[in-house]
Amino acid sequence: MTTMIKKCTIDDLHELQTISIETYTETFKEHNTPENLTAYLEQAYPLDKLERELGVPSSFFFFIYSGQQVAGYLKLNTDGAQTEPMGRDALEVERIYVRKAFQKLGIGKQLLNKAIEMAEQQNKKTVWLGVWENNDNALAFYQKKRFVQTGSHSFYMGDDEQIDLIMVKTLY
Repeated sequence: MTTMIKKCTIDDLHELQTISIETYTETFKEHNTPENLTAYLEQAYPLDKLERELGVPSSFFFFIYSGQQVAGYLKLNTDGAQTEPMGRDALEVERIYVRKAFQKLGIGKQLLNKAIEMAEQQNKKTVWLGVWENNDNALAFYQKKRFVQTGSHSFYMGDDEQIDLIMVKTLY
């Protein structure tokens, strides 16, 4: 399988919205009511919001292609774009999603490696992310990659309060 990672631009806006909604729905549909899932998707992924996010200088979106198909995507934040105040020495992995058809093929690992590579290029000391406490596959993946839980925060799926675990990997 040949893969390629490409930084997203405004020209990718519609594809970014499509994959965002698709992968989020695939991941969380079974664990949430249709009403809460719809409310979240409408709040998180409207075109105007994604367009603003693409324009933030300290946020970065990447697609990973398998052949000609977008297999997944990654969103990274540094500095003031981070969703938690983790400091200038940290890089946040805000989103890392892989389409179901491409899971278990090493795509997620490649995206995470891209995040770590960017953190190293920017002389960041840590990479961090929030992961839903009940997402057992993601938790096992990040623990295997030497991320450790350092805290938690509330996350709302519609009107349902859920808990994201804050996980950090120290680079050096």
